[in-house]
Amino acid sequence: MTNNPEMICVGAISGAFGVRGEVRIKSFCADPAAIGDYSPLSTEDGKTYDLGITRTIKGGFAAVISGVDNKEDADALRSTRLYTARENLPSLPDDEFYHSDLIGLAVLDTGGQTVGQIKTVQNHGAGDILEITGPKLKDGVLLTFTTEAVPTVDIAAGRIIIDPPEGLIPAKE
Repeated sequence: MTNNPEMICVGAISGAFGVRGEVRIKSFCADPAAIGDYSPLSTEDGKTYDLGITRTIKGGFAAVISGVDNKEDADALRSTRLYTARENLPSLPDDEFYHSDLIGLAVLDTGGQTVGQIKTVQNHGAGDILEITGPKLKDGVLLTFTTEAVPTVDIAAGRIIIDPPEGLIPAKE
């Protein structure tokens, strides 16, 4: 399902919460509590779960999900990513993108030279960071996803244009 552009990852189960089958949910939604609005949610292997948020907890939410009645079942779902159909999500403004739409896009510099492609989009709380990999990027590079560093995102053309800080991308030989 991760390769299905019609399905968007909206969260993940991070383990059990308590002993009665509740799970810890980490939401990837702009409004974290909105994850409950997209139920039922699907997993990568196609299983579907109804999800009900019970309360806010540190790092996310406690929730009940269908078919999970004890701590062991909840723990077995640790690291399970949860998806909803793109059609269930709100439309985005022109300057916002779903992470899944960015992954795999070609990365070009402002001179039109291919740098690589977007491997992942990470967010550790201070904003999105693009992981860019390519033949001349030994270990890949991380680039903040700002309008200064990424002036152009063209989803339809399958590419972004970057203007990275001096020295981030190795010079051509």
